[in-house]
Amino acid sequence: MNTIIGTYECKVDAKGRLMVPAPLKKQIASSLQDGFVMKRSVFQQCIELYPMKEWEVMMKKINKLNKFVKQNDDFIRKFTAGVKIVEIDALGRLLIAKDLSAFAKISKDVVLASAVNIIEIWDKDLYEKSIETTDLDFAALAESVMGNLNDDEDGIS
Repeated sequence: MNTIIGTYECKVDAKGRLMVPAPLKKQIASSLQDGFVMKRSVFQQCIELYPMKEWEVMMKKINKLNKFVKQNDDFIRKFTAGVKIVEIDALGRLLIAKDLSAFAKISKDVVLASAVNIIEIWDKDLYEKSIETTDLDFAALAESVMGNLNDDEDGIS
């Protein structure tokens, strides 16, 4: 899968369905037939939507963990809690399961945000709070996370 680009605002209907915006649907078109995996985020109060091929890559990594190590077993259980296989229907709608919707406090207004190779599904208000930088020095974070990378041939991180 290629990198997913963009942030899209949409609404969830009374049944918990959202219409996937056309520009996003076009980007994930190659994944529509295989389906997706929806799960709770580990670090944020949002839902992560993995194209099935990306989920399989993640599962290959997780399957390498020794399940006879309690810490690994605990991690696997928490990581896969609430996981659902989902599809985008013929009308371009995606159903958000009630338990995941409750976890992410999704009401009506949502944001679909690209996160490299997956999509995060956020309650709009929680998303806006998460990207506010008043309590975070983003420049310092960027330097800490990306500042030591220089592995490209052109010398640009």
